[in-house]
Amino acid sequence: MNALYDAIVHDRRARRWTILALAMVFLWFLLLVLFHFLPQIDIAVSRAFFVPATCPEANPTRVCGGFTYGRDALYAFLRKALFYAPAIGAVALVIALLNALRNPRSPDSTRRIKNYAVSLITLLLGPYVLVNLILKQVSERPRPYETDLFAGPLPFVPAGSFAGQCEDNCSFISGEAAGAGWLVCLIFLLPDRLRPVLGPAIIVVSFVTSAFRVAFGGHYLSDVLLGWLSTLVLFTAVFAVFEIARSRKNQP
Repeated sequence: MNALYDAIVHDRRARRWTILALAMVFLWFLLLVLFHFLPQIDIAVSRAFFVPATCPEANPTRVCGGFTYGRDALYAFLRKALFYAPAIGAVALVIALLNALRNPRSPDSTRRIKNYAVSLITLLLGPYVLVNLILKQVSERPRPYETDLFAGPLPFVPAGSFAGQCEDNCSFISGEAAGAGWLVCLIFLLPDRLRPVLGPAIIVVSFVTSAFRVAFGGHYLSDVLLGWLSTLVLFTAVFAVFEIARSRKNQP
């Protein structure tokens, strides 16, 4: 424990990444609490994309309609195209990592190998393990189009509640938004000269991908924001672990 403390306190990079990771975790849970106790935010944002329709049978308690953006051919195509952006980024990173491993003595090879490894580990642990294999299977939160507020059969539950009736591939949190958030982490790996050129485009792709999930009724705003942010939380956490390990290795 003392060695861990010394590794964090006496190494500037390890300390900086640890503080950043803790701050990101705090922000994530702060947003979760906000959305949990103010569920009207989620409802209001989803309602802005929901188009009501007349029910075939007169029933004052029934809601009819749908999220029409998801039926638009152009928007559906764009969403499908952007869905593969994280996979393309992952393939590019694997190629870059293999090239760096082939030339371990080149300048900055150790730093580049570490950065590529951190990014790939984050993609695996975030969108795939944490979101799709764990949270989406146990959260039980129905998607907007599945809730009775938006013409679905299931009752609404706020973010962070595990009392819903969704049985599989549930809404909390968004896997696509988590993958889109991972794309933003790639900006950190870009050469300085390319960040002003590619950085804004990556951010636009990341935000549009996430926004589609809300507009299509597939996720609430909280699912998207917390999913997007979850990958950044893991990125900073994994980076902190690598820096702490490096610091401990270099201790006398």
